[in-house]
Formats: sequence, C-alpha cells, structure tokens
Amino acid sequence: MAVAGDLMLGRRVGQRLTQAGDPAAVLRPTARRLARADITVGNLENTLSRLGSPTQGGDSFGASPRVRAGLRLAGFDVLSLANNHLGDYGSRSLVETVRLVREGGFVPVGAGANVAEAWRPAIVEREGVTFGFLAFNAIGETPRAGPDSPGAASVAMAPRTGPLSAADLARAKSAVRTLRREVDVVVVLPHWGDQYTHRPVPDQRRVGRALIDAGADLVVGGHPHWVQTAELHRGRPLVHSLGNFVFDMDWNSEVREGVVLEATFAGARLVSARFVPYVIGSDFAPRWVSGGRARAILADLGPGAARMRGPLAP
Repeated sequence: MAVAGDLMLGRRVGQRLTQAGDPAAVLRPTARRLARADITVGNLENTLSRLGSPTQGGDSFGASPRVRAGLRLAGFDVLSLANNHLGDYGSRSLVETVRLVREGGFVPVGAGANVAEAWRPAIVEREGVTFGFLAFNAIGETPRAGPDSPGAASVAMAPRTGPLSAADLARAKSAVRTLRREVDVVVVLPHWGDQYTHRPVPDQRRVGRALIDAGADLVVGGHPHWVQTAELHRGRPLVHSLGNFVFDMDWNSEVREGVVLEATFAGARLVSARFVPYVIGSDFAPRWVSGGRARAILADLGPGAARMRGPLAP
C-alpha cells in the first residue's frame, strides 16, 4: 500500500496543468512507483466542482474534473475527502465532488450527502485480503456532515476545533471497532494538527493512539503541510503528517518536502513500513530524492520511523 499526503490540484497547480496541456503533468514523475502498489491512497484537498461561490477567498481550492486522469495514471484507488477544503464551493459542489470521484473510478471516504455516508468506510479487496478505510476532518471549515446535510466526517479536537470532543472520539472509535469486524486491515486517515511545524499537538497522539487501541492497524494524518513525526503504538504505525504531495506552496523548503508511506503486508499482517522522500519542484510536481536531501527529510520523521522498517509486532 502506498499512502501519499495532501493533493491540491487547483489554483496555481491547475493553471500549470492547463499551460502544459496535460491534466496529469504534475503526477507523471512519481506515477510509475505509485501505480505499482496494490492499493494507492491520497487526500484530495480540492473540489472537482465550482457550483457555488468560494468560501475561503483565495484559499478556495477547486480543480477541473480532468485532473482525474492524473490520479488514474498514478494508480490512486482510495481518496480521502475529509479535509477543510472540500466545502470551499458550497454543499452542491461537495456532493458533486463525491460523485465525480466515484464516477472517476476511485473510492471516496470521509464525506458525503449526510453523516451516514461521510462515516461510511471505503473497502477494497486485494488477493483475498480486505482493507477498510475511515477518514475524518478535525480542522473545520468544511461543514460537519449532519443527518440530512452534506459535509465531512468530523472530530472536534485541538488546535482548530477543540477541545477534544469525547463524543466525537467515541464515534470514531466505534467506527473502527465496527470496521474491524468486517475487514482484515483497518486504516484511518485523519486531517488534523497544526500547520508548519514538525511537532504534532498532544491531541494527535491522544486520538491516534486511541484509534489504534480500538483496532486500527495504521493511522496516517494530513493537513500540517510539513512532515511530522511518526511513532509506533502497540507495534502499529501512527504517522502524524506525510507533508504536501502536490501543492502550490513554495515559500520555504518544508512545504515542498514530503514522504510517501509504503506499507507492506503479509496477508492481513502489516510487516513493515518505509518512507520514500520527494521534493516538489517549481512546476509543482513531486520527484523522488536520495542522498543528503533524502536523509534530511527522513530525519523530520523522528527515530520512530526507522523502527517501522520491520519486523512489526503481529
């Protein structure tokens, strides 16, 4: 399984794709490796529809549905929509984006026309092993899905929507326990934390560990725009942030650096996890790096990441 960080294919990235005449341009340098994975996962941090007015001004992220060609080229299977930008063009665009993601051949998770759809897991089977995915947004801005209203699966927690809601955490843990009974592997994709820091806030550790205690095999977060530390809890990886994967941020090196998590399973058992570093170029395309630059990026993950290369606890 390959898990990539935040994918934002609108704004200046979208302009670059139009100029190149290629909706897959920014994903071509990494597509071959990503597509080799049996399951490829990412956080799509833009709408595919702009039916309403922008809700976050210049930070409203909307992309053309044509960008799905790049996502298909890179082999993406599961796309988390539980983030603070899915609501950038209103409820109609949110629902339309979920539809367009599914119509494009991807499995959306973390958002929908109502709370039941937003918390519905994505389930993918490979070689007789079933993988279940849950996702939630802890940053706000995208509406919280309600019984009859569109939005994202949401958990209130620090630093943006907290203090940590015991009821929200209980709902997330219950969703993990239920999914645990239905699939062989459970992966949770939170959108959480503080921006522009390598250090997770305490609630990330608290919530991430609680999800693993409830039965998650892997917790991989996004939103901070920088790589954050990774750790093992009960022998299972808790990765606080992979960093940007495709974004038009370029004001310092950290927002242009990231890692892809490659998790290896023997049947249903996670046996190792490695991190593959990249740097986003001036054309907004990530490219794999090695040598000193790679070592510097990997160092931001902290010492816990080195212990994930295996063997992990059964």
